Amino acid sequence: MEAGAGSSSAKLVAACVIGGIVLGASVVALHLAGPVAIPALPPVDALRRRFRRGRRRPVRVYMDGCFDMMHYGHCNALRQAHALGDELIVGVVSDDEITANKGPPVTPLHERLIMVRAVKWVHDVIPDAPYAITEDFMNKLFNEYNIDYIIHGDDPCLLPDGTDAYALAKKVGRYKQIKRTEGVSTTDIVGRMLLCVRERSASDSHNHSSLQRQFSHGHGQKIDDSGSGSGTRISHFLPTSRRIVQFSNSRGPGPDSRIVYIDGAFDLFHAGHVEILRLARELGDFLLVGIHTDQTISSTRGPHRPIMNLHERSLSVLACRYVDEVIIGAPWDVSKDMITTFNISLVVHGTIAENMDFMKDDLNPYAVPRAMGIYRRLESPLDITTSTIIRRIVANHEAYQKRNEKKEASEKKYYDSKSFVNGE
Repeated sequence: MEAGAGSSSAKLVAACVIGGIVLGASVVALHLAGPVAIPALPPVDALRRRFRRGRRRPVRVYMDGCFDMMHYGHCNALRQAHALGDELIVGVVSDDEITANKGPPVTPLHERLIMVRAVKWVHDVIPDAPYAITEDFMNKLFNEYNIDYIIHGDDPCLLPDGTDAYALAKKVGRYKQIKRTEGVSTTDIVGRMLLCVRERSASDSHNHSSLQRQFSHGHGQKIDDSGSGSGTRISHFLPTSRRIVQFSNSRGPGPDSRIVYIDGAFDLFHAGHVEILRLARELGDFLLVGIHTDQTISSTRGPHRPIMNLHERSLSVLACRYVDEVIIGAPWDVSKDMITTFNISLVVHGTIAENMDFMKDDLNPYAVPRAMGIYRRLESPLDITTSTIIRRIVANHEAYQKRNEKKEASEKKYYDSKSFVNGE
């Protein structure tokens, strides 16, 4: 044992001596060679950038539009655009740009911004976006907003001079196309309202069926091929279970969730609807929205309502980020059985609505939740109703009529020449 220990000590001493000689030689060499620059460590910011490069950057896609009288077709376009990336940035065209290129918008910019921000697939919004993507704005999208691709539907978007609004994006290979949602457009909806006004004025002299019923069942005036604008495209929306699933949330309420219920027509889904839904959602963990049937709305608001049919209205509400679930065809009366079935904790209604007379009736639809102490009226943030939107159309009837005549011609051309486009 002692002999082995002595040998190990000798080896250690020898190693230290040799190491000292090598170190000394290195110091002498450095001294003779003069000063040597020692590479500096990279700054913290540079290290962070290298770390970020190691991770996959989210793909950011951009889609712009007027989003005037926003409907489920707009929402479906945004859903498809979001599916092409990780984050969807939406440009909302200014009022002045819309007026210069298409005619006056029905809904002003601040209302359109509320609508777009409320769509659950939208990550961020750029207000006052240009109608045409210029080279300067495109570079701003790529460099400042880190946009990877610019998205638009398969329907052509032409400037007043006849050129393609997305030509530059296509040229640099940063353009992607989605499938247009069939059966609806702002032009179509404005046309329905113009027809509604004409039909209502004629109803004094002869009876006729509900305007909505004509739209939902495919009976009514079609596009006037003469271009006189005397007709409008009826709704060709074909609801499918797949579309409803695409718009729906995948989760239900938890066992202890506070479920808030609000119902209504939600016809021509607008900023007033969005804001009351936002307030309702803040009162609980899960917002359940009841959407009344076409027949219920016709019986309470007149034979020319609703403008949009039940499935169209349901999709618009489902696309709202504040909504967790909808009842398609909700009953007018909120019953005890319904409250128990859906485990509703609170029933709410806004102070602004088309008709508040029901609150004075003996047959108040909210009599049961009021008796249970779970009913609450919310102060509506915006004084907007479906009638507000219709009055805007009527007040500027000639301008919208001319705009629709021009758009109807371009839409007819699209439908006549369209071919199948693969998409969801």
